[in-house]
Amino acid sequence: MSHSHGHDHSHNDLKGRNLLFTIFLNVVITVAQVIGGIISGSLSLLSDALHNFSDVLSLVVSYVADLYSKKEASTKRTFGYKRAEIIAAFVNAASLLIVAIYLVYEAIIRFFNPQSIESSIVIWLALLGIVANGFSVLLLRKDAKENMNMRSAYLHLFTDMTASIAVLIGGLLMKYYSWFWVDSLLTILIAIYLLIVGYDLLKQSFKVLMLFTPEDLNIEKICAAISTVSEIKNTHHVHVWQLNEKETHLEAHVELHKDITISEFDIVSEKVEELLFHDFGINHVNIQPEYNKPDPKDIIIQD
Repeated sequence: MSHSHGHDHSHNDLKGRNLLFTIFLNVVITVAQVIGGIISGSLSLLSDALHNFSDVLSLVVSYVADLYSKKEASTKRTFGYKRAEIIAAFVNAASLLIVAIYLVYEAIIRFFNPQSIESSIVIWLALLGIVANGFSVLLLRKDAKENMNMRSAYLHLFTDMTASIAVLIGGLLMKYYSWFWVDSLLTILIAIYLLIVGYDLLKQSFKVLMLFTPEDLNIEKICAAISTVSEIKNTHHVHVWQLNEKETHLEAHVELHKDITISEFDIVSEKVEELLFHDFGINHVNIQPEYNKPDPKDIIIQD
């Protein structure tokens, strides 16, 4: 039994439009920061521009993934493109880590060779980044709570906003105190933050792609719950995984106390599906009935 819920197409369209608008904003910010970074000589501004450029790429990936995730299933693609958004989240997270490592490298070189920086340009472009990214964060905030792909885009934009705040503070310190070494320090701090958020998202998306059991589910407890159905003797050969953030699948073998008919098993199956859906949030269930079958009865069996 598969529990499905209706899709809000107007909401999905709005989500796509919000992504497109944030892509446009980030293109504007990136171009402005590259020009400003070259003119001012600020590495932190160029770092922020590079970060924003990676965001443009990641947002495009997120937008394409969002489009593909709406495509219908077919005989050649029985799940459709429901995992496209998870792949997008993984790619985006990996790009965050790569950018962060590069920023650390550049910052260390600059730290030992500080250069004079035109701080006024840094300040004004940092303000632009704060306003534009702050608006983008607000646009995606709601969808980020429910969707890993949108959360990856949201995290990119949120780190951009915080990075711009840091660059603004650095620009003020350089303008009034001539602390040009702050530019390198800020770059390293931005990179460390990128490494933290990028690694966490990479780990989450990797677990889904590898079909790992969701962290909030305990297979032993699930099997014990299934075995409370009076007709079932034991549950074994279990697999639990997420197709995406909204769909959790379970397949298992159940051994029955009696040799029942198919119509009787349909009733048992419905009991199991309702139990798993309401108690564990598992909305796609496939169980194989057995009676006195001489096969292993372990919960986990290597296929």
